[in-house]
Amino acid sequence: MTQPQRPLFITAIGTDSGKTLVSAIVTEALQADYWKPVQSGLPRDTETVQSLVSNTVSQFHREAYLLREPLSPHASAAIDGVQIELNRIHLPITPNRLVIEGAGGILVPLNDTDFVIDLAERFAAEVILVANLYLGSINHTLLSVAELKRRAAAGKCSIKGLIFNRCPVETSEQIILRHAGLPCLLRIGNHETVTKDLVKHYAAELRGRL
Repeated sequence: MTQPQRPLFITAIGTDSGKTLVSAIVTEALQADYWKPVQSGLPRDTETVQSLVSNTVSQFHREAYLLREPLSPHASAAIDGVQIELNRIHLPITPNRLVIEGAGGILVPLNDTDFVIDLAERFAAEVILVANLYLGSINHTLLSVAELKRRAAAGKCSIKGLIFNRCPVETSEQIILRHAGLPCLLRIGNHETVTKDLVKHYAAELRGRL
C-alpha cells in the first residue's frame, strides 16, 4: 500500500500576503483537498477557496477552530472564550493530497506557547512560503526563511519553495532568491479581480513544480 503524500502547508511573510489565493491555485493544480485549521473572522477562507476551485475532486474540510474576530488567533480565541490546543487539531481523514492554509505569518501566535508554523511541524507538512513585495519585504521574507530553515535543520519541517505574489519587483526577487537558496515555484501578477479562470491559469503553470 502506497503512503499518502505529505500535506502542503501554505504560509506567508505576513497577513494579506496572498495565502488564500495561493491555496486555491495549489488546490486546483493538484486537485487536492483543502483545510484551514484555524479561521479568525469572516468571510471564511474555506468559502473563498471553494469559490475559486473548478475541479470536482477537491473536498473542503471544516475548521478545527472557527473564531469570530479578524484578529491574531490567540486574541480572537480569548474573546470567544476558548483556548487553541494543538493536540486537539487533527488532520482530516482523506486519501487525497491535502493543502493546509495557515493564519497570518509563520510566527503568528495560536496561544501563549504555539505559533502557526507549529501546525506544519505537527503534520510533517512541506512548507510553501508566500511573499508579496513591498518596501521592507526583503527583510520580512529572509527572516521568515531563516526561521523555516532553522526548524528544518532541526528536522521539524521541510520547505518546498517560495511563491511571489503581486507587484513583481525583479531586483527584490533576485536578492531574496540568492540569499534564501530556495526555488521560486510561481510568480503571480497584480490582478484587480480573481476568477476561476485566473486560478486555472496559474494552476496549470504550477502543476509540474509540485
